[in-house]
Order: sequence, then structure tokens, then C-alpha cells
Amino acid sequence: MDHNGYVVVEKVRGKSTITRCFSKYPLKLINPNKVGSSTTDAVWIYSLTYGGGIVSGDVISCGVKVGDGCTAVFTTQSSTKVYKSVGSKCSEQLLEASIGSNALLVVIPDPVTCFSTAKYSQKQIFRVVPDSSLVLVDWITCGRHASGEKWDFAFYKSTNNIILEGDQPLFLDSVLLEKGSITTIAQRMQYYQVIAMVILIGPQLKQVQNQIQMDVKKMMSDLLYIPSGTLGYNRRGSSSQSKPAFIASCSAFGPKGIGVVVRISAMTTESVYQFLRRHLSSLEMQLGAVPYHGR
Repeated sequence: MDHNGYVVVEKVRGKSTITRCFSKYPLKLINPNKVGSSTTDAVWIYSLTYGGGIVSGDVISCGVKVGDGCTAVFTTQSSTKVYKSVGSKCSEQLLEASIGSNALLVVIPDPVTCFSTAKYSQKQIFRVVPDSSLVLVDWITCGRHASGEKWDFAFYKSTNNIILEGDQPLFLDSVLLEKGSITTIAQRMQYYQVIAMVILIGPQLKQVQNQIQMDVKKMMSDLLYIPSGTLGYNRRGSSSQSKPAFIASCSAFGPKGIGVVVRISAMTTESVYQFLRRHLSSLEMQLGAVPYHGR
């Protein structure tokens, strides 16, 4: 496929190095000389779009190859804005990535924000080997909340496929939010303004996987604990005060539980940023900076 952008990361004199990088309109890829500590063996790639967002009908495709033993971070400078749809045009983004042996790819974008009437579809395909490691954050906000837009877009679909050698599926997932004839997206989402998914795969992330599973279990146990002697249901009605502001679930997947997936619904974007910073901060030594630091 003809990509708008393509990046190759390989070992050069023992260091992770970008050996190939190109991008063309409407995509722009930026590789800062150094993010964080100079002793860290990691490259950072920022994905931008001209005009600050994705225009109706845009089709953007990007390829990333992370060679054996390399570490790469693929991120954004701000939220991915999807502008209003013109006619029935759907904006599309495709990311195809391959991760080599003992390599780490960290995909940590800011959230997608779809404007009113927007139509957007994204697909991300990751090809891995048994000792590859991958961090993937995929999330969407309700839209321009400050402007009164809340889940006011027409269509959103996000597909994430992780494939092992021999085209063996490891993780296949799709999220679809679509205006229905009976209920709107806003009615179905109620008070929640953000949904997110975090995937952690591979041997380099074992410690992070264990910690996040324990923390999510404890957080939700404390949140959902009902003291003995209560009726077991909430009498406070359906106001937002009776709803948990942050809900998370966590489960392992794949052979020998090599992957962990966390799913989140939250009432604020900032609470998700806080969760991501807290649970990915231990990657600072590998990446040279804390993911989402300063957001």
C-alpha cells in the first residue's frame, strides 16, 4: 500500500536509530533529536497533520518498522481533531507496524476528538514475534465539550489487530460508536466523556502488567464495595453523583497471558491522563521521559 508516511528504526552502532523516514501531505512526521535523557536508547516520532486535524474525506496511511532490539515511541503533539463531515465522506487513518525480536514500540497518542457530524474510521495493525513488546493507548473524547458538543459526531470506528508470526491472530478488537435511529451516542454514553483502551504485550512490560492489574483490581474493589447491612443498590437515583467518575476493567490474553488489556470509561479527560501517567511512569528509564508528562 502507498503510505503517506513510513519510518524504519534499526540498530546503528548499538543504538536505536531512524534509518528511513518520509511523510507527505496531509501527514507530517517529526523526529526530535532527543527526548529526555541522552543515555536512553529510544527514538521518538511525532505524527502531525497539516491544518491541525483530519479533514472530511482524508485517508492517511502510515507504516512503522521497529527492528530487533530497538525501542521507539510513536505519539502526537495534541489531540487528533476530526473535522465536520462533508456529505457522507468518512475520514480514515491506517497504521501498520511491525515489531522485531526484543524490540519495544510504544504508541501513546493524545485522544481522538470528533467534531459535530464527523465520520471517522481508524485501523491499526501490529505484527509481532513472541518476544516483541508493545504499549498501545487508543482513546476518544466526547468532542468539543466546552463548545456544547457531546458525543455529537455521526460515526466512529477504531479497529486494533495484533498478529503473531504466521498470520496467527493474538488480539482482534473493534469499537464502534454510531448515531442510531432510536438512541443517540450521547444517550448511550450518559455522563461519560472519555473511553480508552490500553494494551501491554511482551516481556519488557511484565512489571507494568502486574502493577496495573493489581491497581485496577484494588481501585474497582474499593469503588464497588458494598458494606454488609446495606440493601445492595443505590437509592440516589440516576444523577451523575451516583455514577463512578472512573471505571476500569483489566484482563490478560494470549498464550501464557503475554498480553494485558485495560478498558476505561471516565467523566474527564484529565483523569485518564493521570491514570496513564501513573501507570506508564516506570517506562521512563526505557523511553527517556514519562509518557504523557506535561499533558
